[in-house]
Amino acid sequence: MPRRKPDHAASDSQRRSIAAAAARLMAEEGVTDYGAAKRKAAKNCGAGEGESLPTNEEIETELRAYQSLYQEDEQRDRLHEMREIAIAVMEFLVDFRPYLTGGVLDGTAGRYSAVELDLFADSAKDVEIFMLSRDISYETSDKGRPVPHAAHLPEARLRIDWNGVPVFLSVYPFNAERQQKKGTQGHRGPHGRAKPAEVAALLAAGLALPASPP
Repeated sequence: MPRRKPDHAASDSQRRSIAAAAARLMAEEGVTDYGAAKRKAAKNCGAGEGESLPTNEEIETELRAYQSLYQEDEQRDRLHEMREIAIAVMEFLVDFRPYLTGGVLDGTAGRYSAVELDLFADSAKDVEIFMLSRDISYETSDKGRPVPHAAHLPEARLRIDWNGVPVFLSVYPFNAERQQKKGTQGHRGPHGRAKPAEVAALLAAGLALPASPP
């Protein structure tokens, strides 16, 4: 019996449906991880385990479109506020060479997003001591690298609140600063991280960064 050819049109339609559903989950329900969003969306769309899931870039495209259509004013104001907070925190932590990363940098941050900063220090303890000496409350998560070769992972991840906005601080060793940063969508590009002056320029211009090329 001849093997049935795959229906590429149906597969593409399913991918678009999953990408759109994942974008809605991120925009409306606070799902911040692309992988979690696409898996939940696939389940909600009735996709089988063998279905080809959309890429993070496809989901990001749908997310930008959704925000532009349904949350334009809210998202623009929220993004502006979070970039102001990012600059304030970066000035506060200037000794640790802070960089902005994530959705607040690339322009996809919404109502449930957090400010994400990369810091560089001799030790994550230096950052914790800095916080304690200034009476800044923080929480730690993902403490330590799970495997010895995972040099791309931060030594520690701290969470603080700044004017009611969550800020996540990923602390890396100084020598990691020269390494190229992966973009939010999982590919490397020029917009993986930005220094305070670059964020200030974006804030002044009211810009959202375009997606980096793969």
